[in-house]
Amino acid sequence: MFGLEALDLARIQFAFTISFHILFPAITIGLASYLAVLEGLWLKTRNDTYRDLYHFWSKIFAVNFGMGVVSGLVMAYQFGTNWSRFSDFAGAVTGPLLTYEVLTAFFLEAGFLGVMLFGWNKVGRGLHFFSTVMVAIGTLISTFWILASNSWMQTPQGFEIVNGQVIPTDWLAIIFNPSFPYRLMHMATAAFVATAFFVGSSAAWHLLRGRDNPAIRTMLSMAMWMALIVAPIQAVIGDFHGLNTLKHQPAKIAAIEGHWENHGDEATPLILFGWPDMKEERTKFAVEIPYLGSLILTHSLDKQVPALKEFPPEDRPNSTIVFWSFRIMVGLGFLMIFTGLWSLWLRKRDSLYTSRPFLHLALWMGPSGLIAILAGWFTTEIGRQPWVVYGLMRTADASSNHSFMQMSITLIMFVVVYFALFGAGLGYMMRLVRKGPKISEGSETPDGGPGKKRTPARPLSAADDPAEGEHEDNTRLTKEI
Repeated sequence: MFGLEALDLARIQFAFTISFHILFPAITIGLASYLAVLEGLWLKTRNDTYRDLYHFWSKIFAVNFGMGVVSGLVMAYQFGTNWSRFSDFAGAVTGPLLTYEVLTAFFLEAGFLGVMLFGWNKVGRGLHFFSTVMVAIGTLISTFWILASNSWMQTPQGFEIVNGQVIPTDWLAIIFNPSFPYRLMHMATAAFVATAFFVGSSAAWHLLRGRDNPAIRTMLSMAMWMALIVAPIQAVIGDFHGLNTLKHQPAKIAAIEGHWENHGDEATPLILFGWPDMKEERTKFAVEIPYLGSLILTHSLDKQVPALKEFPPEDRPNSTIVFWSFRIMVGLGFLMIFTGLWSLWLRKRDSLYTSRPFLHLALWMGPSGLIAILAGWFTTEIGRQPWVVYGLMRTADASSNHSFMQMSITLIMFVVVYFALFGAGLGYMMRLVRKGPKISEGSETPDGGPGKKRTPARPLSAADDPAEGEHEDNTRLTKEI
């Protein structure tokens, strides 16, 4: 069907499930740190706005965290079911790395998550803040180990092959492989940027509907400060990451650039737009800027970038896909930088919260960070092809021996279940966002700690507590009697 084979369906299934999964950890990483900042600011200033925002976003964090855990479990099973040959070949490296992630990050998060979500009035302020910080650190440790495993597959180091299996010889070289620092910084920063625009979009939605209060304004202000500072930093990290990729995976860079051949000693142009044709081995309708490809990728005006025709056809990534996925990521990145700069200009004019054109842009930029993350992962993973472990094992040799019918049935089941389950979860999370933060009334505030008055912070409930309403009705009825 459509010229697809069982291997193609296995790749599509893995791409589908991991694309769903990566959205949740990205927001989890950003929100965990955001919650730690909010609670820290509340402890320092006693400004109720920060506490109200903490309770609001902790609910969304809890739902998002739960969906991330569930979707992540599927990924581990797929290594054994659909990619058993890969697990047999490289399991001695990837298995321990994923185990370290569970033993450190997941246990750390799980250990303190309950205190963070349910202990607001049951433990002291210091312990609760410590729990929030530990959960935030746990998400970053999780990112560390997952990216170490993925980066090793991109730039493998510290091993030897014995009887057709990878045997670790240097764990420090495995973990801190050449591409790991750049991928770790790039992904962690992307999570912070994506969360900033998610939070900013939520605030813009409320402001456009006339809900203007200190909590909503604080949401937008903090989000735009993050965008202004971190989005340009992400561009710089991306540049260093590109230089590293050129050194270790030149075929990927050639595919990203849609660059097929060099002519004499001419510098490499930058192809802004075009359509790379894998069969004709050329980029159609190319719009080029002379010298700029060399300048960006080699930081010189005369060095050339390796071309696709320098590699055998069977070793070339699919340029048609990565050419455009990369440009989607970069285009959204520039739009994020523009949004941050516009917010600074409006902030100086005291119109950040009232400029409807800007608020509409901030609203529509809500999913931009997540789309950019997906586009980036498509670029790096499809650009690694045809290798599952770069230069060592081809993707075609890594899959399990399943039939086309088996892969078709499981793929359909995954699509149906994922859209039903996670669609409901995302819908519920968006309902929480639309509800907005609950603003405390009166001067007496929920300070936290045993026996203190508080606003209930039930992470998985968007509705008001019916028991509270019943209590008020009963009190009123008693007074009337």
